[in-house]
Amino acid sequence: MKKILVLGACGQIGTELVLTLRQLKGEESVIAADLKNECPEIINNGPYIQLDALDKQSIRTYIIDNNIKEVYLLAALLSATAEKNPEFAWKLNMEGLFIILDLAKEKHIDKIFWPSSIAVFGPTTPMDQTPQHTIMEPTTVYGISKQAGERWCEYYNLKFGVDVRSIRYPGLISYKSLPGGGTTDYAVDIFYKAKENKKFNCFLKEDTALPMMFMDDAIRATIELMDAPIENVKIKSSYNLAGISFTPAVLAKAIQKVIPDFEIEYHPDFRQAIADSWPNSIDDSMSKKHWGWEPKFDLDGMVHVMLENL
Repeated sequence: MKKILVLGACGQIGTELVLTLRQLKGEESVIAADLKNECPEIINNGPYIQLDALDKQSIRTYIIDNNIKEVYLLAALLSATAEKNPEFAWKLNMEGLFIILDLAKEKHIDKIFWPSSIAVFGPTTPMDQTPQHTIMEPTTVYGISKQAGERWCEYYNLKFGVDVRSIRYPGLISYKSLPGGGTTDYAVDIFYKAKENKKFNCFLKEDTALPMMFMDDAIRATIELMDAPIENVKIKSSYNLAGISFTPAVLAKAIQKVIPDFEIEYHPDFRQAIADSWPNSIDDSMSKKHWGWEPKFDLDGMVHVMLENL
């Protein structure tokens, strides 16, 4: 059985990705790895190892000795957190990628998944239905590192034949794992506050539209891309992916359909400038054309599942 390693398994995406991969590929075939000493309870149904994404020798040794053939590299510092620690964000987001790309270049790894983000876009990018190929002038450390990562992924594919696959994730919404320091995380926290005290202070303006996606769709897209025949994966930098675009005010109204006395206030902070540099909506027609992507969750469907399961 081919072994899969998920680096950054305790994060927002990693937790649910590990669970789904184990359901599909077998519990013992999917190894979760993160900095934490112990495996979080939610993913303790299979193997776990403590690994630092920047510990080159330990990662090389583990991957080679254990015959790991697929790696999902999710370890990263997200947008808002990265702005507070830019040097470390660049180091983690870039050096961790090179360690894995080089292992694939040396034929120790067959296939890599590396996530990009809508943060690669910037204020000069077309904001509505942002196309797959467009101007990318990011203004955040996170966005700069993801744009650079896209270029390196494509380079390793063109020069060395590395099979690396990537998605530009929109904001992700989940009830199974806590947010990890991103600008779109208001759209997760709002559900916790709606259930706790029916009040929420939003750090973005009420009319700030951003591309979002329910985590179930994001995990499904990730696995569908990784399972797609290599000839269908024509873009080697990163694919646009779209789910739902909405503003905080629109999301609040959808929650009020279920919790009528829910209240929201708006107190924009430094994350507003980050959000203002990102698209309002995404054109993901290339993902649909090349490997058959289709989202399943609309806004009301997502709100219902979030409030029901939190």
